[in-house]
Amino acid sequence: MKVTESEIHNASILIVDDQLSNVELLQALLHEVGYTQISTTMDPTKVCELHRENRYDLILLDLQMPVMDGFAVMEALKFNETDPYLSVLVITAQPGHKLRALQSGAKDFISKPFDLVEARTRVRNLLEVRLVYKQLEVLNRSLEQKVQERTAQLRESEARYRSFTELAADWYWEQDERGIFSKVSGPVQEMLGPKLSMGLNGAATGSALSWDNAEHAALSAAIEARQPFLDFVFSRTNAEGTERRFRVSGEPIFDQACRFAGYRGIGVEITPEAARATPNSGGENVNPN
Repeated sequence: MKVTESEIHNASILIVDDQLSNVELLQALLHEVGYTQISTTMDPTKVCELHRENRYDLILLDLQMPVMDGFAVMEALKFNETDPYLSVLVITAQPGHKLRALQSGAKDFISKPFDLVEARTRVRNLLEVRLVYKQLEVLNRSLEQKVQERTAQLRESEARYRSFTELAADWYWEQDERGIFSKVSGPVQEMLGPKLSMGLNGAATGSALSWDNAEHAALSAAIEARQPFLDFVFSRTNAEGTERRFRVSGEPIFDQACRFAGYRGIGVEITPEAARATPNSGGENVNPN
């Protein structure tokens, strides 16, 4: 991210010092190099209110002031500040105050008497960091909003997809990489069998309906090869010898690392209505193994 000269010179600055001469010197110093949004106050008790109203990009803060010194001002700003990055440049004539000032929340310091080149450099550096931080905050909010919008779109798309599959098919299912039914909609187990291995362990067993071996082998081969299958037609026969026919489509699922994660699919019964049998296997969702 890059901050332009115009953005730096238009950044908002507050000078806080109880000595008028210091205020005027700093103000002139900043105006001379092109800063345009400069405010001042000689009353430290007003800093929090001013900052709450104006959200300054930089506060130049004298530490030695009567009534309320710079340390007390920084402490008050912590409670007043909703922005987690508060840019404060302290001004001090006491070398021993520098470490304490940094520990209290100051980002940098300049010493009295002022070194003009040093003061300008430190002001510019802090403003550049502050403005980059603001750009990142705007970008993060924008990304967060896009993520929320995309999440809402995906949820709506998933709801539409599930609604479509339920309307377009008698049943919908998902299996994990072990062949365990993880999601079921409709009489899936009646159609596929509660212990159907789906190509993982050979022939299906334990169902009231028996498979045609050739059809089961063909479907198993497709699944073992992790291939999709579209409108695969198969038949199953119940104990009374009545044949029921089904059409099923499925596709393999892969995770973000391209690892096989299972299958999902839909199906319908295409047996003529008059030939349909009535038994219900009543199986529970179990491991097809």
